[in-house]
Amino acid sequence: MRRVYLDSNATTPLLPEVLAAMQPYFIDTFGNASSMHHSGQHARAAVDHARESVARLLGCTANELVFTSGGTESDNLALFGVIDALPSTGEKHHIITTAIEHNAVLQSAQALSARPDVELTTLRPNAQSLIEPSALEAALRPNTRLVSVMLANNETGVINPVGKLARIAHAAGALFHTDAVQAAGKLPINLAGEFTNVDLLSISGHKMHAPQGTGALFVRKGIRVAPVLHGGTHERQRRAGTENVPGIVGLGAAADIARTWLASEGPQQVAAHRDRLEQTLLNKIPNTGINGAGAPRTINTTNIYFNNVDAEALLIALDLKGIALSAGSACQSGATEPSHVLTALGLEWPRARASVRISLSKLTTDEDIDYAAETIAATVEHLRSIS
Repeated sequence: MRRVYLDSNATTPLLPEVLAAMQPYFIDTFGNASSMHHSGQHARAAVDHARESVARLLGCTANELVFTSGGTESDNLALFGVIDALPSTGEKHHIITTAIEHNAVLQSAQALSARPDVELTTLRPNAQSLIEPSALEAALRPNTRLVSVMLANNETGVINPVGKLARIAHAAGALFHTDAVQAAGKLPINLAGEFTNVDLLSISGHKMHAPQGTGALFVRKGIRVAPVLHGGTHERQRRAGTENVPGIVGLGAAADIARTWLASEGPQQVAAHRDRLEQTLLNKIPNTGINGAGAPRTINTTNIYFNNVDAEALLIALDLKGIALSAGSACQSGATEPSHVLTALGLEWPRARASVRISLSKLTTDEDIDYAAETIAATVEHLRSIS
């Protein structure tokens, strides 16, 4: 059976070049990067090299990066780290986030708001899934300490105006964090340029062809974050625990590959694949549309609804035909309710339940698009005929 993987926002396969870079650090160069002997210093050099690679991808300095176990830990460290590092003044700390964030941010913010000294405001997006600057301006208070707005939504692919939002937060004296897990490696990020007002930024390796269980948090120089994990002085005392040397090496290799790819015609090719698949499905299947249409989106993502079709039934039927899609975030697997992102857009329950996410990667081929378009159209028609 032909297999077509179109769920790259959930995870991406490890590139062969990344695996090759990692392999020596499992067996030959296995030292603890904190050890002073020869083996440890070889491991430390590999970690330092990877940190430089990730810094080049993001346009920051190497010492502003904290290696983590992935996007979830990076988001938790950003939110809890900033609030826990604040001095106690007797005044409540106000934080702002949005209703379309990944649960790593949403649930962290909600946990913080359960504290007696923390207040939370959750912004809702407009109909296109965008967070409007005016909404942030209206929510800011004199005691706002931190604003967290994702760069690219993991379900719709919609890109928020993070540069402008960060400037607004800074003008009010608040720090700004962005979850860039679905943006890193897909669109250029320059923390010394357009995103110069972003104070903290989270990435995850397995969304950009690095291994699962790797990630990083950018912490701009001068920003204090309290560690969430305790037990050592690793990562400049910001994240205790022995470094995952093979994983970090893999993240660095993937960052180098992504930086080269972003400067090539690769992004245009992925965008062309996405657009051709969208247009084919919209032309072939009536009563179909795109969630987030008209807004800027990441090149690889479409969230499409097929009226009068249950998304779960569609996913199962397509999986039996070799096509992997999703109905939203992989972290919501098994949920029977529609995605919180789609409901935050104000979609009625039937349309939210009829929506699926299709996410491509740089490995997606023309043949994959042809097969997926034909199979999805036929499967939607069949499910409608029996409903």
